[in-house]
Amino acid sequence: MELCFYEETFKEAIKSYEITEYQLRFTASPIECTLLSDDDPDRFAILAIKGGILVTYFNLHKNEGVEPYSGNPNAILLRAFSTDFRYLGNGYAKQALKLLPAFVRKHFNNINEIVLAVNIQNEVAQNVYKKCGYVDEGERRMGKKGELIIMSYYLS
Repeated sequence: MELCFYEETFKEAIKSYEITEYQLRFTASPIECTLLSDDDPDRFAILAIKGGILVTYFNLHKNEGVEPYSGNPNAILLRAFSTDFRYLGNGYAKQALKLLPAFVRKHFNNINEIVLAVNIQNEVAQNVYKKCGYVDEGERRMGKKGELIIMSYYLS
């Protein structure tokens, strides 16, 4: 698996990405998020590609994007994380999260923390994040889709 920045060559893959209504209770669609990243220089659409197929999608958001969740000016927000419904259960989310620290170190040299907000009802995602080294330090926020647990991964 490899992580890469969105480019126009992936437009059809984004359009054909399958995300269910249940998943959308906790995240946003890649189509919507890619459009937002096109208009915001601090937001980056990231694709996890396995064997030439887009299996997992997320955004990284700097500066104002991370401010509601962290006071660290060197943090980046992981948001809109999802796996294409057709590929759930294959460990792709975990693989992408394991690759993410090295990707951030390579492309965002001043970042020392990856922050995310996960819905308190999304226990499956919470467990995946914990297994990948994200720490819940007790911080909570209210979001558009309910109460959120703020988790961090500290880059060394």
